[in-house]
Amino acid sequence: MTKQLYRWEGIERPYSTNDVKKLSGSVHIEHTLAQKGASKLWDKLHSKKYVSALGALTGNQAMQQAKARLDAIYLSGWQVAGDANDSLQMYPDQSLYAVGSVPTIVKRINNTFQRADQIQTMEGEGAIDYFLPIVADAESGFGGVLNTHELVKHLIEVGAAGVHIEDQLSSAKKCGHMGGKVLVSTQEMINKLVSARLAADIMDVSTIIIARTDALSGALLQSDGDEQDHKFITGRVATSVGTGVGYTAGQRTSEGFFKTNAGMDQAVARGLAYAPYCDLLWMETGVPDIGECKEFIQEIQKEHPNKMFAYNCSPSFNWKAKLSDKEISSFKDELGDLNVKFQFITLAGFHSLNYSMFELSENYRDNGMTGFVDLQEKEFAAQVRGFTAVKHQREVGASYFDQVAQVCTGSTNLSAIKGSTEEGQF
Repeated sequence: MTKQLYRWEGIERPYSTNDVKKLSGSVHIEHTLAQKGASKLWDKLHSKKYVSALGALTGNQAMQQAKARLDAIYLSGWQVAGDANDSLQMYPDQSLYAVGSVPTIVKRINNTFQRADQIQTMEGEGAIDYFLPIVADAESGFGGVLNTHELVKHLIEVGAAGVHIEDQLSSAKKCGHMGGKVLVSTQEMINKLVSARLAADIMDVSTIIIARTDALSGALLQSDGDEQDHKFITGRVATSVGTGVGYTAGQRTSEGFFKTNAGMDQAVARGLAYAPYCDLLWMETGVPDIGECKEFIQEIQKEHPNKMFAYNCSPSFNWKAKLSDKEISSFKDELGDLNVKFQFITLAGFHSLNYSMFELSENYRDNGMTGFVDLQEKEFAAQVRGFTAVKHQREVGASYFDQVAQVCTGSTNLSAIKGSTEEGQF
């Protein structure tokens, strides 16, 4: 267990309480789901060895995760791009979708949680916590400091408990496991983290902020205006200029980006710079390597001994090709020993949705109704473990709205569940 820290220990705010007050307006608006979620996530980060989460792209996926007693929900921008965006498109993870898409899914998940909780409360049975904290992907902020600020405010409004922001250039943003990533300057990323914290302070929510760096593999840099980045720019050589020292500009691409020496040194430098402005640090990696993760964490902890970390247990890794069964089995615990407190599988929803439908489709094609009944029998068998969706009418709230109608009319004549096949056969 991690020692419960004062909530803002080690966090720097380069602005004053008066700044926040002047920007907050005269009416205090409460954001209940966001604040309860943030407090709950903070408590879990300190009471559990680690918090486990899977990426969900629908409300029902998130509800099943709650029923299975996971700790939190992760909302991946990749999944939103691929199959759940307001642009109604299937996109790669390159910030091509409408900026309001992730907030839309946060809202959808929280609406599903609210309905599930209403059903449970009405029935008077069960003690499932349906309001799991949601950690949402804010990508690179979809622009600059102000864009990031407004996006974080939107995510808080719809009830996100936490957000993560990465240090890529929004206009060239890629999935962390793609090539061609362009980093913004270290200072610009710090400014975005500050804008996110300011957004949370204005809305009076203790949002969990995760800073992600792609510097381990990101070998391009938007500009050379930040001295913190100079030592990583390739081809930047000291030269004599009169009695002083100057530097050559460094190597650039045809697009004008500077080339950098990607790797652990660059990632650590950025992690150290971001640490005072975030609650957790996340270094995106290309392989599931405990040693690599440990190296990063130990360097950060030399200056920030209590800093917590996040890790993407990514489906972009071929796990069996990289690790033995024993190493895979112990992977989460070993990360937990390193103070990696938030561990998640980004694209769990995408892969489970696609594989399960492909498998059912094949079975139905080859075996007719037997193919579907195989699935239904698995649903029946799972009821003893808490699975309830086999009764699909009840799952989505038919009995709840029967109760609403009865209260309004005093009659049960129009009950949807009464006389249904679900009542008679399930």
